[in-house]
Amino acid sequence: MLKLFDSHCHLQDHRISNVVPKLITTALDNGIVYFSVNGTSEKDWHVVKEMSDSYPCILPSFGIHPLRVAERTPNWFSTLKDFFEANPCAAVGEIGLDKGTRGKKVDFADQIEIFQQQLQLAKELERPASVHCVRAFGDLLPLMKSLGPFPAGVILHSYLGSAEMVPEFAKLGAYFSFSGYLMSLKQSKAKKMLKSVPSERILLETDAPDGLPKCDNLDSLFYIEKDSSRPEDHNAEVQKAASVNGNSSNNTCCDAKSSSAVGNETLNHPANIKTVLAYVASLLDVNQKELADLTYDNASRLFSYEGSKLILKGQD
Repeated sequence: MLKLFDSHCHLQDHRISNVVPKLITTALDNGIVYFSVNGTSEKDWHVVKEMSDSYPCILPSFGIHPLRVAERTPNWFSTLKDFFEANPCAAVGEIGLDKGTRGKKVDFADQIEIFQQQLQLAKELERPASVHCVRAFGDLLPLMKSLGPFPAGVILHSYLGSAEMVPEFAKLGAYFSFSGYLMSLKQSKAKKMLKSVPSERILLETDAPDGLPKCDNLDSLFYIEKDSSRPEDHNAEVQKAASVNGNSSNNTCCDAKSSSAVGNETLNHPANIKTVLAYVASLLDVNQKELADLTYDNASRLFSYEGSKLILKGQD
């Protein structure tokens, strides 16, 4: 079986909290060995910590998402540092910049200030940071140049930036993580961008429960139906792949289903990293086993900082 590493997801998301055990079991059965679970605000850091304590496969990250900057408390930064001190296995994330539809509603100067503080903290802690960037790569690159380089790594999660910017980001220590959102790009653009990424810098992710792949073979997808009684989560604001038409039902964890069962309220299952793997491998003209091994090794190296679960496991 292929070994896969989900480099960025949100299994703590309240929309899937009632099915997390089954989600993880299904994903593990499909070869996903580790999940980097990213907190997005002070409200969910404790949930991420509890999940990490309960599941050896979960690697925790704590951060304030750019869309949640306005929700921060006056003591947010000291609280964040306390979480890292108490959890040496944790990375930094999700942090970043957003000029998308929702991002325009959040003061950009505040976004920059909060992002800079967290990115600088990641550098000081010598831990990787998972970075969200929507329509703000022109702002992100000079900011990273001013604070970098980042020997511990910066994950540009669900990367949809240009091929031309890849070398500059890579020089600073960036890794490029690809999810189902890649399928929303024109294939020629996606292929050009992928081929510009150094092989030792490529990662795969799902961004689950968001980022459902735009897949022609819907029967191959794993999915979770959204509970319509729960509000939309901020993590959903990214350049999304086109939704498929259909009917939605209650929030039930499912395996592969027919296309008629997949609705526009469907949430992404972490096992769908296999679909991302297949798509990226096809664009890079490599076999899936080769890409799975490469991205697993890249992620393992990135997340093997002092105190991480991967280091501790290696010492057992």
